[in-house]
Amino acid sequence: MTKQSKGTHDYQDDPRNAHIIIDINGEFFPRDQARVSVFDSGFVLGDGVWEGLRVHHGKIAFLGQHLDRLYEGAKALDMEMEVTAEQLSARLYRLLEKNNMQDGVHIRLMVSRGVKATPYQDPRITITPPTIVIIPEYKQALPETAQKGIKLFTVHVRRGYPDIQDPKLNSHSKLNCITACIQAAKAGADEALMLDPHGFVATCNSTHFFILRKGEVWTSSGDYCLGGITRGNVIQLCGQNQIPLRQKNFSLIDVYGADEAFVTGTFAGLAPVREVDGRVIGDGERGPMVEKLQQLYLTMLEQECQ
Repeated sequence: MTKQSKGTHDYQDDPRNAHIIIDINGEFFPRDQARVSVFDSGFVLGDGVWEGLRVHHGKIAFLGQHLDRLYEGAKALDMEMEVTAEQLSARLYRLLEKNNMQDGVHIRLMVSRGVKATPYQDPRITITPPTIVIIPEYKQALPETAQKGIKLFTVHVRRGYPDIQDPKLNSHSKLNCITACIQAAKAGADEALMLDPHGFVATCNSTHFFILRKGEVWTSSGDYCLGGITRGNVIQLCGQNQIPLRQKNFSLIDVYGADEAFVTGTFAGLAPVREVDGRVIGDGERGPMVEKLQQLYLTMLEQECQ
């Protein structure tokens, strides 16, 4: 049975997931026995950072880039990681081996500040090292997502200034994205398109957004969105394949009149956008540029995971 969630994170249930082993602080637990403390900073406050990882041919794709972002976020939050990036990488692969996983796997890697002496926000009352949870699941994007695409709705929830909550921090605290997702779902869309404080297009609630206009690929300036790994790889692919790309401010009028549009993310790669705010993008079908970039990205993924 297909999950009722929408957008690029639609997936087919896999019965093997009922029996996965989960890693909590280097110890293995069956799925139904995996627990963290009610005093954990992640549960009490959403105090932590995380990464979503994709496993392809037994290798975790672009792992170095993901761990760089994770450790940079931990440092920004003044979290003292007692596990090095090399040790964490080894822990990830050990868990894949424990589960005998090779392909079609998505990993959620979560790091919270640790267990607190009492449920209060001050980091100084944390009494343990950071809590590290690794959840690998057999989970792949539905094929129709890459072909038929998704619908977006522009929400009133903005991506804010970095002195309020820095959009570049991949934190557990995702309430702004959750409220954006709720508003888009209530409007009958798959995901939310979010604007920056100036009214320019920033990003989506869980993916990054691109449009094609007159042969040029446009994406936001990047000032108000997470430093997406797949976003960066698509930008790199455009440069390597002589595809004109501009990182710039643009508005919804530019979006509504775009020839093509698509979103990027670790889970689904590239997915076309067929509609924004009830306006059909192009002819409402996956366009040739999106299809070309999808193939280029798959080639990059294969080379990364040889």
